[in-house]
Amino acid sequence: MKLEKREFEMKSDSPNKEQPVQSLQAPADLQEQVRRRAYELYEERGKVDGFEVEDWLQAEAEFLGARRTGRAA
Repeated sequence: MKLEKREFEMKSDSPNKEQPVQSLQAPADLQEQVRRRAYELYEERGKVDGFEVEDWLQAEAEFLGARRTGRAA
């Protein structure tokens, strides 16, 4: 069965319009804070390579968790 492209297009009158991907990106200042924290985690581990993703996700979780609870990071 051939699927047509229009089946996947969003209707402009849809009440649940998805946001463009650009709006999901972190503000530059938050991204910079996460980058710095991820590097701190790397240094705390003794600069052992191979944990870049884990460090980034942990740093991100720390900042986003602090924002949700209203605490300053």
